[in-house]
Amino acid sequence: MTAHRQAEGHRRVEAAAGDAAHGGRILGDVLGAGVYALMGVLSEKVGGMLWVPLLLALLLALLTAGSYAELVTKYPRAGGAAVFAERTFRSPLLAFLVGFSMLAAGVTSAAGLAIAFSGEYFQTFLPLPVLPVALVFLAAIAALNARGIRESMGANLVMTVIELSGLVIVVVVVALFLARGGGDLARAMQPPEGTGVGLALLSGAIVAYYSFVGFETSANVIEEVKRPSRTYPRALFGALVTAGAVYVLVGLASAAALPASELQESTGPLLAVVEATGAGIPSWLFSLIALIAVANGALLTMIMASRLTYGMADQGLLPEVLARVLPRRRTPWVAILATTLVAMLLTLVGDLATLAETVVLLLLFVFLSANVSVLVLRRDAVAHEHFRVWTAVPVLGIGSCILLLTQQRPVVWLFAAILLAAGAVLYALARWSRRRERRQTDAATASLSS
Repeated sequence: MTAHRQAEGHRRVEAAAGDAAHGGRILGDVLGAGVYALMGVLSEKVGGMLWVPLLLALLLALLTAGSYAELVTKYPRAGGAAVFAERTFRSPLLAFLVGFSMLAAGVTSAAGLAIAFSGEYFQTFLPLPVLPVALVFLAAIAALNARGIRESMGANLVMTVIELSGLVIVVVVVALFLARGGGDLARAMQPPEGTGVGLALLSGAIVAYYSFVGFETSANVIEEVKRPSRTYPRALFGALVTAGAVYVLVGLASAAALPASELQESTGPLLAVVEATGAGIPSWLFSLIALIAVANGALLTMIMASRLTYGMADQGLLPEVLARVLPRRRTPWVAILATTLVAMLLTLVGDLATLAETVVLLLLFVFLSANVSVLVLRRDAVAHEHFRVWTAVPVLGIGSCILLLTQQRPVVWLFAAILLAAGAVLYALARWSRRRERRQTDAATASLSS
């Protein structure tokens, strides 16, 4: 009996360790670098009420996360929403567009992060123009990507700790600042000027949603997880709630430390917040933390985008040339070059707010598909136990996606439409090329047999 209890205890410890490790990885995906740059953009939309759209975005993200928890534990395969869409709609084109939306969102996100990297955080060290720095930054990311950088659990954990430490610094120094009689916490309830509060907060939620969308990436590592039906939902919801709590506190701290007008003027808003408190933390140190967070986010995003491009080309969904790899390192150099060039182009034509909203718009299509898939695939029984979300959750998730889609600006729709149209053209070219090769092969076979 004692041995049985000890064995059961060991299993529980191992399960808890697995939950913590996977939770840490998902937290690393969710706790994105965007929050280091978006407070200024967010303050333009909601004034001092920065924490409200962040809280609203968390609640909306939790709805779609519920659908992911069911789908991922029901079909524990890498591929995420594109796999679910293929099962649901039985349409190769729709499944492709869902997968390509993920790819396009990744490239667009990297472009936005390049702009964030090149702002005041970088200029703490070297006062150089933003666009040239952003282009060089993306080129450097491409070079690292081509060398065959492989994400490890340890490296991801270190980067997550660095990102989180910067946000904790913001919260702590502002709390001390308020305790000394500085700042004004009442600013956190000041609405924006010249617009309705409700529409402003909804518009702000679109921008804030950008800080939560990383959880989709976790679906691609589900095959590495032991007991996914138990581990994945706990890790997913725990990571989202943790990130949401940190973001809300950062929003409150930012509003308390600086008026919205000053936050709006900064391309490194959290650095401005820390400096305003007079806490004595060197500007270069906090800027370095922010740069590490942003650079890590951009690198992981471009690794994902280039590998997804390579995988889709290898499956015949994109032109075959994108599947070429370096002879020795085996890294997909054409896919890396193509995604980097697109990201560079986006930095030249878009600003941070537009790029962040375009990422959200593209991922809303992905999330809408996932929420619909939960309901459609309920009739598809599987042999193993899996997490099952309340039916109301995907229904509300569909409603939340549609609501956020209706609030997007025309220029954001234009950006997303151009990217998806380019994807559709590439898909058509790939199919035409495959049919042509098949006809040539059939003709050669017929010629030999005759």
